[in-house]
Formats: sequence, C-alpha cells, structure tokens
Amino acid sequence: MHLSVRELQKSDIPSLVAYWRDAEEAHLLGMGVDLAKMPAPEALTAMLSEQVDRPYREKASYCLIWEVDGQAVGHTNINRIRFGEEAYMHLHLWTPRLRRKGHGTALVQLAVPFYFRHYELQTLVCEPYALNPAPNRTLEKAGFTFVREYRTIPGSINFEQAVKRWELTRQAFEKLVPSF
Repeated sequence: MHLSVRELQKSDIPSLVAYWRDAEEAHLLGMGVDLAKMPAPEALTAMLSEQVDRPYREKASYCLIWEVDGQAVGHTNINRIRFGEEAYMHLHLWTPRLRRKGHGTALVQLAVPFYFRHYELQTLVCEPYALNPAPNRTLEKAGFTFVREYRTIPGSINFEQAVKRWELTRQAFEKLVPSF
C-alpha cells in the first residue's frame, strides 16, 4: 500500500465536497460538527475553488489530498494561518474502511512538512473534539505534544465542545524530520 500527499487541485473539489455532503450524521456529530452550520455544497465548492489558485501567503485555507495507491482517500487542511507563526490543522479520512488502521498517522507525517515549508510555521496546532479518539491518537503517534483540554467552539461549523489542543513546534518537527 503506497501512501502519498499532494496539494489540492480543482479536480479534487467534487470529491472533497461529496465527503461533507454525503457523510453520515453520526460521523459528523462525532467530529463535533453542528449540522445547522454546514455550508451548502455550492458555497463550499466556491470557497475551495477560490483558494486553490491563490499564492500561499494569501490563502485563508490550504488543503492537501491524502492518497492510497494513487486514489484520493481524505484531506488535511490548515486555516487560521498566521504566516511565519502558526496555523490550525484539520484531518479527514474520507474512506471508512481505511479508518483505524494506522494510515492517519503516516498521512499526517507526510503532510506536516508541506505546512512547515510553505508557511514557515513555528507551531502547528490541532484541536480535535475531545470525545473523538481517532485524531487524538493519530496526533500523539505523529509526534505532536498534548497541551491541554478546554471548551470552545473550534471552528465555523462546530458546536461548543471540549477539545484537546495538540502542538508540533518547528524545533520538534525538525527533530522528527532531520532532512528538512
């Protein structure tokens, strides 16, 4: 099984939108999504299309596609980007049969260098829903440091919830990936 990561292309947008549009309600709620806040597929398509062609410094969101054997199976993105400082990462494995097999950790490890390189980050932050064990396990295995658990509304499509804050500093990243 060959795992790879690449930047989002316009041809990926229908699959990414389909993930959100077709996801089971239980899956979305398990990630902390407030179903009433979900954007319409057309709005999501427009936002992603607009971001693809922007220069790195002008992107509000930067998205990478996860592939297994050349097939798109998920995505990771950053937003709340402060160039040269920090950004907030999100993780989404679209294909249910690939979940809980350890692929997420490897895919995160392949994606993280893109974020540090293109955005010159000092800290990469991820704040998954505290009651969603999968991303929390993935982040720990990928080398992130647990910082704290607290209540917040972590994103524009979320309800108020407990989140676990994980961070990967540039210093820790460079130890994990010495060739960077």
